Amino acid sequence: MITVSVKPLFTAIFTLSLFLAIVLLSPSSPFSSVPSNKQTGKSDIWGVKRLVEWRPCKWWIHRPRIALSAESNGYIRVDCYGGLNQMRRDFCDGVGIARLLNATLVLPKFEAAAYWNESSGFADVFDVDYFIQQMDGFIKVVKELPPEVALKEPFRVDCSKRKGQFDYIESVLPSLLKYQYISITPAMSQRRDRYPLDAKAALCQACYGALRLTRTLEQKAAELLEAIPKPFLSLHLRFEPDMVAYSQCEYPGLSPASKEAIEAARGDRKPWTGEAARIWRKRGKCPLTPNETAFIFQALSIPTNTNIYLAAGDGLMEIEGLKSIYTNVVTKSALLSGEDFLNMHGNTKAALDYYVSINSDSYVATFFGNMDKMVAAMRAYKGLHNTLFLSRRAYAELTSKGLDGKELMQALWLAHKEDFAMGRGSALPDCFCDLKS
Repeated sequence: MITVSVKPLFTAIFTLSLFLAIVLLSPSSPFSSVPSNKQTGKSDIWGVKRLVEWRPCKWWIHRPRIALSAESNGYIRVDCYGGLNQMRRDFCDGVGIARLLNATLVLPKFEAAAYWNESSGFADVFDVDYFIQQMDGFIKVVKELPPEVALKEPFRVDCSKRKGQFDYIESVLPSLLKYQYISITPAMSQRRDRYPLDAKAALCQACYGALRLTRTLEQKAAELLEAIPKPFLSLHLRFEPDMVAYSQCEYPGLSPASKEAIEAARGDRKPWTGEAARIWRKRGKCPLTPNETAFIFQALSIPTNTNIYLAAGDGLMEIEGLKSIYTNVVTKSALLSGEDFLNMHGNTKAALDYYVSINSDSYVATFFGNMDKMVAAMRAYKGLHNTLFLSRRAYAELTSKGLDGKELMQALWLAHKEDFAMGRGSALPDCFCDLKS
């Protein structure tokens, strides 16, 4: 019969348990600064069960394509204005329009914009050969026009401010047939739901399957991604002077420098006052400050030692309101210092933020602009659903009721929990369908 001494075994287990307790509870432990679920009564927002996921629609990914017509009706160039993601949106719309009109697509013109510190073109940002390859069967694309066409400027058809029942076939096709080479700016309020599926599929493939960064730019973006401490949250924070001025909102307690910058950007846009200002804010029209963003993060139980990549341009105001609470905040300018980075302009720098954001462990935006919509779509395309848009409206409504402290935090938690579970704010009706879990 074999006997085993219990005392040495007990001593070993006790010693190991004591060691683990010391490590986990020590102030230097990375776990010690993260509130436990028992302490907070809830997990962080990413622990909420998702009820709706967004996936690329089968009619786009798997549906047999309708063959292209042998004869083209002419050439279309899309003229794009604004920031990178606005231009990307307009270009993708233009791809759908070109297929709708049975036109051959010419590489787009990215307008140089002093405001965006921008002079780079489409080929400086996106891989042209890859785009043409991926669009094969969806639409005809040419790098260069035939000599007889290239000698003349395209006939300009501005659709950007057309509203109501605007129809491209009725309003644009006659000009295409007459001049054979036209340039367009897509209508902001166009009805894509009226496109035939082959035109919709071309738009979806262009936006999510065919546009990738140039090799050089993607290498720089990958370098940036590698330099960010992992895991990390990418935060698109919008609190620049022009954004605040455009919102026509006022904020008490800002620094003199911030107030001066906002006033300089206001122009003719005067801030709302009195009851109009309260209604405007309650409708969620006022950008969240960095301090308000930090408060909502805490309400969502996002640990204060979270690594945060700040996906934003220059000019952010009051950023210490975030950094004083969330101390592990990094920026591209701090991580990249090479001459090639210093020589980048607005579009190429925005492309770095876009690349990092779609590859981040989680993505949070304080706005729902063109970049946010594009990042949400690409993350859904890749099956990454830790994506959240902070609710300016919920914050404004709850604070207008006098809620503060723990009561406000609990209410914000419930509001964002419902949004995250239902996938609200990131609905993508053009190319994505909801998949209920």
